Amino acid sequence: MIDVRHQISAVRRTVGKRVLEAGEARVMTISQVYDTDVDDMWDAVTNPERIPRWFLPVTGELRAGGKYQLEGNAGGTVERCDPPKSFAATWEMHGGVSWIEVRLTPEDGGTRFELEHVAHVDDHWDQFGPGAVGIGWDMALTALVRHLAADPSYVVDPAEAMAWMTSPEGVEFVTAAGEAWYEAHVAGGEDPAVARAQADRCLAAYTAQPES
Repeated sequence: MIDVRHQISAVRRTVGKRVLEAGEARVMTISQVYDTDVDDMWDAVTNPERIPRWFLPVTGELRAGGKYQLEGNAGGTVERCDPPKSFAATWEMHGGVSWIEVRLTPEDGGTRFELEHVAHVDDHWDQFGPGAVGIGWDMALTALVRHLAADPSYVVDPAEAMAWMTSPEGVEFVTAAGEAWYEAHVAGGEDPAVARAQADRCLAAYTAQPES
């Protein structure tokens, strides 16, 4: 069980714009302060033995220039690695390419984990907005809380996580996260009506009951 309101409020979210060579892009940033030092946080987010405990199993070479693949999810190339401060990589999935950068900084006696995700504006964005990837990152940051709290029994199970999203607690969490991304989207300059419609479609997609 998680304290949904506490977790949602502990996370910072922003949505901005950027122009890339291939056209207009959106920049989604999510961050949270964790009660651990920078070295431990770096190990948690780069060690292939720890990453599956809070995210997904990963294979490949986790070094600058190396290729990686998350089980059942994105893969790509590690473009830059500056331990224990930051790394950047491509995020390649379903034939599309976006980019992530993770930055770690000491803050309030702990470490702020900040993830920036840059993606081109496309049909998927126009339909679902930032929540399409933002809610997933919210779930990852929540799992990282449990991992860093040293719960020895906790290992994230992707199938259980998907099922949890349609439970009462999961729907509460997804709804709150989706609303937070809606607010960040509007704060970033989007028309509230457009952002509202995207957020509502995104929430419906996340909480749709699987067909029997």
